[in-house]
Amino acid sequence: MTPVRLTLLLLPFLLLRAAPLAADPVRPAADPVAFARVTAASTDPAFRALRDHERAGLMAALRRVVGEGPLTDERLNAARQDAPLADQAWLAATGYDFKAATAEAQEAGIALLAPFRALPRETLDANLHRVEAINVAASPAEREQALYDAYGINHLFFLAEALGPRLGEAFLRAYEKGGIGKAAALIKASAISTGPAKRAFDYRRPFEVAGNRIQLVPDSIFVATGAPYKAAGGSFPSGHTNAGISDALLLAAMLPERYAALVARGAGYGYSRLVLGVHYPLDLIGARMIVERTLSRFLADPAYQVLFATARDQLRAALEQECGVALVVCARPAGPQSDPWAAPAAATFHAYTLTYGLARLESTDRPLPAPLAAAVLLAPLRPDLPVADLAEILRSTALPAGFPLGAAEAEGVAWQRLDLHRAAALLTH
Repeated sequence: MTPVRLTLLLLPFLLLRAAPLAADPVRPAADPVAFARVTAASTDPAFRALRDHERAGLMAALRRVVGEGPLTDERLNAARQDAPLADQAWLAATGYDFKAATAEAQEAGIALLAPFRALPRETLDANLHRVEAINVAASPAEREQALYDAYGINHLFFLAEALGPRLGEAFLRAYEKGGIGKAAALIKASAISTGPAKRAFDYRRPFEVAGNRIQLVPDSIFVATGAPYKAAGGSFPSGHTNAGISDALLLAAMLPERYAALVARGAGYGYSRLVLGVHYPLDLIGARMIVERTLSRFLADPAYQVLFATARDQLRAALEQECGVALVVCARPAGPQSDPWAAPAAATFHAYTLTYGLARLESTDRPLPAPLAAAVLLAPLRPDLPVADLAEILRSTALPAGFPLGAAEAEGVAWQRLDLHRAAALLTH
């Protein structure tokens, strides 16, 4: 693409940034948290039917694995995708070395998040106060949704609502039949555990801090004893958020027609950890950074690309068959009530989750070096664009420098600054 054409592509974004109300992309004009509250309590018939199908599907899948005995935290957290949902035999037969990729990603993730150790007390205090505010103000519907997200970590049901009512129902039908088994297996295998990072940083969870205001959420749905939902181990970074965003981004790469909505849903999955009071905002931000870095490596690996293409093609064929029409038609937004994750309010919400309103540690206009390594994350949206052009779009839509965890550059890219939702919107509008 010529410089002139790239400038024309970027012009709407440049004009938006020049407007007074958009001068600070991390201070949205609308209340971003209201989106999560309204979406959780939605009474729209199409959206509720889709979400009810998600929840019923998850419970059936968990019961199939756990059996008819009492549901416990240990048994639920150990329940993985079984047949027919995921084609683990296919994935194993590919011989892809996930073990080596995991070790590299985990070590790199710890190095990437090293700035956490140097954060000032004021930032850490604000980190606690923000989760307290979200947790205390959460509605009953938000808390219920957060519990479904918590126990849905090992399955893909939660992603359906980001696809809209028509494609979302097709996704659930295909998933439950085993029609997207390759994609399901690959997506979950690509979510790298944050266990080593949690042990390395060894940071207490919000509800463990002396004098905290966290209100733990009683679980009357899964364990069904009314005991408060808790989480064990270190808090930083968030393992659930890591899995949720990884799942969402990989499905977005396979279904670019719903890219931005899926990116927003991944952010919403992380937000649910604040609702439950078991993580801080920086835990979620750190997890997102690790995911973006990890998936950029996977998607640039020729051997992984072969697996990805096979899984993507099976997924798209199965969804088109279930829809009965072309995917581009089936994926069209259905309006803000029935399809909230594709609505403008979701963009405001996503922008908030990039920083959660935490203050910048330095006021600087330091430019983001062209994030060439991250360009592969955008490539499914515009495979015709050169890597350099995609990197320029990421650079132009990125957050300012100086936010916690993003103050230092890593491998030429401050992953904390990337805004995939904003970049996707620029490419598709």
